Amino acid sequence: MRQKWLEDWPWQTVVTINAGLCKEKQALHKPTCIGYQPAQKRWEKSQTRELTLREVLEVCRQCHKFAPFCFYIGNTFVAIGRTLIQDMLHEMPPVKAHSFRSVVGHYIAGTIDKAELDKALGTMD
Repeated sequence: MRQKWLEDWPWQTVVTINAGLCKEKQALHKPTCIGYQPAQKRWEKSQTRELTLREVLEVCRQCHKFAPFCFYIGNTFVAIGRTLIQDMLHEMPPVKAHSFRSVVGHYIAGTIDKAELDKALGTMD
């Protein structure tokens, strides 16, 4: 199913989430010279498009890889990804929901590969 997953997530919201995470941990909130603009461009390009769940999780992963901020990049995009799937989690048995939430976070953070994400998404069909 395709939908506009990021329609209600302007780039400024991403920036605000990162700023909040940095403030909470007393870390510097600052855009990076190299990654900020490519991540912003990728995000904004995806915002108005209808995407599959797999595609939107890939956008979060790619933006994480661009490293648009100095600190808490993974936390920022993982939090967004996990929020996007929140309604789905409520429809799953608790153990499956916990596992799927974990897979989504690890995929966005780059600690598991596409095959593992595909396996988790395949169990949802």
